[in-house]
Amino acid sequence: MSLKPLHGVRVLDLSRILAGPWCSQQLADMGAEVIKIEKPNEGDDTRRWGPPWLEHSQESAYYLSANRGKQSVTIDMAQPEGQALLHELVKQCDVVLENFKVGGLQKYQLDYASLSALKPDLIYCSITGFGQNGPYAQRAGYDFMIQGMGGLMSLTGRADSELGGGPVKVGVAFADIFTGLYAANAILAALFQRQQTGRGTQIDLALLDVQVGVLANQALNYLTSGQVPPRLGNAHPNIVPYQAFATQDGHLILAVGNDAQFQRFCAVAGCPTLASDARFLTNALRVDHRQALIPLLLPLLQQRTTEQWLAALESVGVPCGPINTLDQVFADPQVQHRQLEIQLPHPEAGQVKLVSNPIRFDDQALNATTAPPLLGQHTQQVLTEYLGLDAAQQAQLKIKGVI
Repeated sequence: MSLKPLHGVRVLDLSRILAGPWCSQQLADMGAEVIKIEKPNEGDDTRRWGPPWLEHSQESAYYLSANRGKQSVTIDMAQPEGQALLHELVKQCDVVLENFKVGGLQKYQLDYASLSALKPDLIYCSITGFGQNGPYAQRAGYDFMIQGMGGLMSLTGRADSELGGGPVKVGVAFADIFTGLYAANAILAALFQRQQTGRGTQIDLALLDVQVGVLANQALNYLTSGQVPPRLGNAHPNIVPYQAFATQDGHLILAVGNDAQFQRFCAVAGCPTLASDARFLTNALRVDHRQALIPLLLPLLQQRTTEQWLAALESVGVPCGPINTLDQVFADPQVQHRQLEIQLPHPEAGQVKLVSNPIRFDDQALNATTAPPLLGQHTQQVLTEYLGLDAAQQAQLKIKGVI
């Protein structure tokens, strides 16, 4: 594609860690120009969250996961000269993204009220743990604790009565990543709204709000019935059989989504009488009689290898799949065909491996073409091109520790 969807949009990114950077990476992949502001000599906290580190580089894998396509500019916002630089940059940007504590940027005059006075059509997106108001507004929020507070860990893991039972967090920063995606979505809506009205807006996103928002069917299971959903391990609360089963040599995910699929599964598994059993005729009945059905299926699934089950069930259209480790994921022919592992040039390592943006326009993935930047890599360029500062002026700012 000649021009990406967000070509011409400029984002001043004051965020760090994951939720904010995940949002701004999404915007960068879509073509926005993202200026990532970092503290001189320190930068984003995640730069130090290793090992592992990129070979021949000081960049952590964690940092690399969320900062593709950005320009790194080092400015100390705690100094008046740094604030002045940021104020001038804001005038040339469409969006400001930040994830400081509520009120944390007011003392630097980088809050929404201060910046919207400079640029009335500014879109200002704030990401916090608990939102801009409410009894928890001043608390810091982190993904792990939000997964707990927001109910996700009450749904994840085996039942307390089972061996290994207890709450478990999701293996990636679920609340952070979803908040980043919601933030990007909200910014796109605000940009569209500004086209219609000419006005900017303040976007308030909270990790806790997002975590509760993505409880989806489980939230409605509770709100509809008044019954608190239990942890079911790998089983599904509303569909049976829809879980992981041990096979002869590993595990298989069996995802029977309707009654016809259950009948076909029973035929392949050599248990046609289960398909005609009055207790298991419909999904609703199978959910009600889960405790009777699953013990009957367990020994059947252990009679064949995972590959044998995959071949047999896929041939009759019964959804199923393996549980892959990450080396198997990136070796998978479908993953390789979709080019989900990409490489970009890196100034220190030569090349850096990254994960592709899954969005495709006209059969092309939306990926920024530059690697996550080195700390301060673009400071001189941005201050020269956008603010007109010459080398002597920049040298003085560097001596003072402003940049």
